[in-house]
Amino acid sequence: MRVALVHDYIKEYGGAERVLESLHEIWPEAPIYTTVYLPEFLGPHRKRFVRWKIIPSRLNGVPFAEKLISPIRILTPWIFENWDFTSYDVVIVSATGAYFPNLIVRKPHTLHICYCHTPPRYLYGYPTARNWQKSVFGKIVGSIINHSLRQIDFLASQRPDFFIANSNEVRKRIEKFYRREAEVIYPPVEISKIKYQKSIRQLADKNKKEDYYLTGGRLARAKRIELAIEACNRLKLPLKVVGKSFADYGEELRKIAGPTVEFLGEVPDSELGELFSQCQAFIYPAELEDFGIMPVEAMSYGAPVIASRDGGVAESVVDGKTGILFDEYSIEDLIAAIKKIQKLNIKQEDCIKQAKKFSKARFKKEIRNFVETKFKKHARTS
Repeated sequence: MRVALVHDYIKEYGGAERVLESLHEIWPEAPIYTTVYLPEFLGPHRKRFVRWKIIPSRLNGVPFAEKLISPIRILTPWIFENWDFTSYDVVIVSATGAYFPNLIVRKPHTLHICYCHTPPRYLYGYPTARNWQKSVFGKIVGSIINHSLRQIDFLASQRPDFFIANSNEVRKRIEKFYRREAEVIYPPVEISKIKYQKSIRQLADKNKKEDYYLTGGRLARAKRIELAIEACNRLKLPLKVVGKSFADYGEELRKIAGPTVEFLGEVPDSELGELFSQCQAFIYPAELEDFGIMPVEAMSYGAPVIASRDGGVAESVVDGKTGILFDEYSIEDLIAAIKKIQKLNIKQEDCIKQAKKFSKARFKKEIRNFVETKFKKHARTS
């Protein structure tokens, strides 16, 4: 099969980019079409993309493109509709819901599959990285523009032949907003070094573990990292925060952080693994998360997870066995969850066993089988 991959934009490395990376490992010759490719902002993850054939749009040459990620989405329908995919048998779109990449135009013989991380959160009332409704002007203008963008998004959602959702949470959103069915294939989590991870965790037993808690990921407003900071401030617990700051949210977090809170910035995977292995628990208070890869990564190192019951995290964390799920997005509820997990004897083996269900090898097998099966049927009927 001649395969092409399509991704909204490449500027940061998160869950969507991990999926893209795994897709590229399955089809290493496939080019990646994207609106902008800004490797200088990828930090320690820049080297992952070095040998890829990445085809950015003309927007890549626009001055200050890194600051225009949100506004230029108005132009992206034109970008995706004018790319030529007629020479490919299969086009796989990794859609984060920002840039309408499903608007691609292709010939009937070309199979179009969308791996959907979520319909655009900002269009359908879900918490987002930026609080664009904080001003009256932003709220009025945003509402007017979003009405048109929802129409474009629905049009785009009708073009794929098949949808894959990264969780049951997202499958329900696809059905609700797009009136389309989707098959769930959970995203890949790197646990190939499970024996190494387990050996690290075994050294970090109850007496030898450090006393800190860990939180972080992509430091964006919807992740609600402020709840973890405020809870640990009140309990006077050591908290390490990892991840790259998004917009001005990082500065806001630093302002409310007490003396027990430490910001580590973006760290390489090897260092993150050690942080997971030594922490008391990983706190992930993200609001209505689509799936949430970091909680699974934490469990793969034997670390229990404290997270909200809403959203996709409840599909990976087993309440009372591999972590604690809390109900309200409040400091009080999170404090209660921390106190509760301190009293539980959560087994490291149970966390690791649960994480194995979301391995990269499993993802690759399921994706390959899905694409090849659909392609064979499509080829017979087209």
